Amino acid sequence: MDSISPNHGGSALTNTRFSDLNPPLSEPILEALTQAGFEFCTPVQAATIPLLCSYKDVAVDAATGSGKTLAFVVPLVEILRRTKTPPKPHQVMGIIISPTRELSSQIYNVAQPFISTLPNFKSMLLVGGGEVKADLKKIEDGANLLVGTPGRLFDIMERVDGLDFRNLEILILDEADRLLDMGFQKQINSIITCLPKLRRTGLFSATQTEAVEELSKAGLRNPVRVEVRAETKLVSGPASSGQPAFSKTPSGLQNEFMECEADKKPSQLVNLLVNNRSKKILVYFMTCACVDYWGVVLPRLSVLKGFSLIPLHGQMKQTAREKALASFKALPSGILLCTDLAARGLDMPDVDFILQYDPPQNPDVFIHRVGRTARMGRQGSAIVFLLPKEEAYVEFLRIKRVGLEERKCSDEAPNVVPQIRSAATKDRDVMQKGVRAFVSYIRAYKEHHCSYIFRWKELEIGKTAMGYGLLQLPSMPEVKHHSLSTDGFTPVEGINLQEIKYKDKSREKQRKKNLQANKDAQQREPKPDKPNKSPKPAVTVMRKKTARQRRAVQTIEDEDELAQEYRLLKKLKRGAIDESEFARLTGTDELL
Repeated sequence: MDSISPNHGGSALTNTRFSDLNPPLSEPILEALTQAGFEFCTPVQAATIPLLCSYKDVAVDAATGSGKTLAFVVPLVEILRRTKTPPKPHQVMGIIISPTRELSSQIYNVAQPFISTLPNFKSMLLVGGGEVKADLKKIEDGANLLVGTPGRLFDIMERVDGLDFRNLEILILDEADRLLDMGFQKQINSIITCLPKLRRTGLFSATQTEAVEELSKAGLRNPVRVEVRAETKLVSGPASSGQPAFSKTPSGLQNEFMECEADKKPSQLVNLLVNNRSKKILVYFMTCACVDYWGVVLPRLSVLKGFSLIPLHGQMKQTAREKALASFKALPSGILLCTDLAARGLDMPDVDFILQYDPPQNPDVFIHRVGRTARMGRQGSAIVFLLPKEEAYVEFLRIKRVGLEERKCSDEAPNVVPQIRSAATKDRDVMQKGVRAFVSYIRAYKEHHCSYIFRWKELEIGKTAMGYGLLQLPSMPEVKHHSLSTDGFTPVEGINLQEIKYKDKSREKQRKKNLQANKDAQQREPKPDKPNKSPKPAVTVMRKKTARQRRAVQTIEDEDELAQEYRLLKKLKRGAIDESEFARLTGTDELL
């Protein structure tokens, strides 16, 4: 595999105009670029477009925010323009695959001005979230370029016999590392086997993993590797001597970490939001349940009245996700509370500030999160919250060519935990979402890829629960069966959790109805007959278990209990059981 590593000293643009590229781009493409305001290439565009247009396969490794989308859209359309005869309605000439619905939609919209320059050429967006029947009906009229997610693309290819892939010219895999992280390798391999081997393939990724290497070997024919890095100075550790190093983060990014106790995190977060109220901010959390909780709690704090706080995560319906993203983009200033759904590929060029309330489970995602700001040569800031026992993460990131400066906690941050707990006592929805967020955070923490840094058995549960504003510690296996520190937690006294009502009157009415129904059902249940007395069985002599055997039995019991709770959680999400039944079956009804 040949390799090209253009370096442009951190500049967002090169001195190369699109009109200077060789082989030259066609006039309609150049006109579309001019109308969109593009004159000069970014480094990845200057390196990649000529290669693809020269019928080379490429494996592109470029920092996030470097202009990768145009780097494959322009040559794709250029290659399709060179076909001698217009394609037939069901003749698929090009495919672009990306990991998420939002990113696929974004690519599709970026590509439209260029695709419109092709005569008698039809493109189609294929993503989940809608009825498959609607896509099947649309595709009856034909499609020559398919843009979409691997799951829906594979589904359509399985169902529709009439699509002709024999003359496919080009396949693009965008965010290839995440495609594989999300478990799409089987679908991608199945799609590739349906395509002709004599085609152009572009594999684009911000991080090259072993899985991406394997995919590259399987899907590309003698590809040229393109690596684009911004030159910058790493500011922590030995690299702080001033010697330039190649960084994986944007050159205009001020990247910091804040070491903070778990019970102080919400106060520091609120303080940063208030001090940056005129900016567009992304706040990253570990789980969807955490986004749901903070999306409910933060607007109830007096200091955040009037702030635009918009939640976004993968468990929201597709229409709600699209609406949330569009609302945030339209705001001059605002806060998007999100999971890693918003960490990759989404075009939000005017984001000023990234706050990572929780470090990501996968350290590679760190780069993508902070890459949502300081895009295309602009300036931006990012802060990640770290617990005192997680300080080794800073050195770990430095080794991975991501530098962090330290930022001290503010002594002026107001303590917002009492307000959060007060909100929980006034609305059962807040209280329940807080418990679920806390539980989901602990269980996500257990799955951290850097488990030697993020050691869940050293988590200070008491301080973490205080940081979530919980009224009492929940009864969960991780707390019951492990000696996690509960220091720093003060339960709220003099309150009956069963009596906390929903603020939503219809939900409260339904809760009371469910409680009465459960009470009536218990009263109707006949009392079990007393078992007949039988002679005592002969006493069996049993040897005492060793400590290792007892630990093994305990581990199996813990795993069984976690598996049972996971099955019940899936039932709750499907609507097979309601919240009160879930609480009763998991033993948390005393808390909820």
